[in-house]
Amino acid sequence: MGGVYRRAGDRRPVFCLPFANVLTVMASSPVAITLTHATLDELAACLPDIRQAPTDHGVVAMVVRRPAEGARDVLGEGMFSEDDGLAGDTWRQRRSRRSADGSPHPDMQVTLMGTRAIRAITPDESRWPLAGDQLIVDLDLTYANLPPGTRLQVGQAILQVTDQPHTGCDKFIARFGVDAMKWVNSPEGRALNLRGIYAKVVAPGAVRPGDTVRKLAI
Repeated sequence: MGGVYRRAGDRRPVFCLPFANVLTVMASSPVAITLTHATLDELAACLPDIRQAPTDHGVVAMVVRRPAEGARDVLGEGMFSEDDGLAGDTWRQRRSRRSADGSPHPDMQVTLMGTRAIRAITPDESRWPLAGDQLIVDLDLTYANLPPGTRLQVGQAILQVTDQPHTGCDKFIARFGVDAMKWVNSPEGRALNLRGIYAKVVAPGAVRPGDTVRKLAI
């Protein structure tokens, strides 16, 4: 399940994430640890910060590969290509209900999620890879700023935003909570693309954390 840990009874606030929806689990020590998810009100409080994301020049915060179902590799460098998306990722093995023949969807090669949105959901960066997005970036991902067809220079690679909706699934609920799912799929959440966006690779190259993300002309 998703969330962040704190000792039971601790009420100290964390930026953009007060605690609610509490599930108490036991750590390896006899001290009880509390696993929590953010509420809709708590997530909404982070919207002003999310709206301040840079519109043209952003930064790559994390590159994540999915080498197998449920597995994650956080990379110091990822190689992106038109044929495979992120090298070593399982995109080519993932069947899609949105493809006529069920094959991997060419417009769903790569997903990008905003740093500020995932931080609102959980400030614990070790949990960010659980979202399943290959790129976590600090950039304005709104439809208004990045409509389908927009090209992004991400490190050495060039990606093109596609029109496929990124809405989350049951795994997202299990990891981050029902309210997080409602938040990203609310009318405002969809307009802001809080769950993220799909893209395809149009020019190959390496991408590293700290690289610039730059919006190009459509």
